[in-house]
Amino acid sequence: MTVRPAPADSGVVFVRTDLAVGAGVIPATGDSVCETRLGTTIGNRDGASVSTIEHLMAVLAGLGIDNALVEIDAAEAPIMEGAADEILAAIDGVGLRRQDLPRRHIEILEPVEVVERGKRVALVPADQFEMSVEILFEDALIGHQRLELAIDEATFRDELAGARTFGFLAEVEQLRAAGLGRGASLDNTVVVDGGEVLNPGGLRRPDEFVRHKALDALGDLYLLGAPIVGRYEGRCGGHAMNNALVRALLARPEAWRYVTRTPELAEAV
Repeated sequence: MTVRPAPADSGVVFVRTDLAVGAGVIPATGDSVCETRLGTTIGNRDGASVSTIEHLMAVLAGLGIDNALVEIDAAEAPIMEGAADEILAAIDGVGLRRQDLPRRHIEILEPVEVVERGKRVALVPADQFEMSVEILFEDALIGHQRLELAIDEATFRDELAGARTFGFLAEVEQLRAAGLGRGASLDNTVVVDGGEVLNPGGLRRPDEFVRHKALDALGDLYLLGAPIVGRYEGRCGGHAMNNALVRALLARPEAWRYVTRTPELAEAV
């Protein structure tokens, strides 16, 4: 996978380089999401798709990268260690190019929510981009965890980028029996079984689980195509509900508006 500069106002676009020219172009937008079972997958009308894009999208959101061309020669983005820090380090290694145009933000004007069987995700008005993420699992190791953060580049780097994806041993075995999740291992997934972490190094933080859920949500929300001025609230949500929230917001034009900021103001924020 290669991330390249792109012209202003072009957004984030994935290109499958292993497919015929033109057939593998997939804009990273909310309505291009075609699967959310094991991650967020986007696709196009030609049947091309790229799965597990949420970690890369979270890095682009966290660094304020509006325009990028992502070339990839497979149907799945590299999982790396199951977090975003390695992608972040790779982009840090080459740096960013500032584009001299006002940056467009999505300002939330009215609450928009998606509720399903006791789970809830919502976007509500706020003066900055904030996240409130809550998870609840029966496993004693995870239990109830909650994270409240005002999101900017510093908090993304320090609080979210290193949080790894996680799963339960029984689920991993079920997925493999169904021919799915074959790449999952202790190298890229925090595996929990009976209240214990099976990874030799343990957790990076006691609440790494809810931090990863916030990381995923950040990437899913960036499929809106612009940073948010508002507050994301998620209780036991996931990729499917996050995408439903993106679509619900776009379907209610009275609930949001575009606001622009100069590059200087964007940098200050």
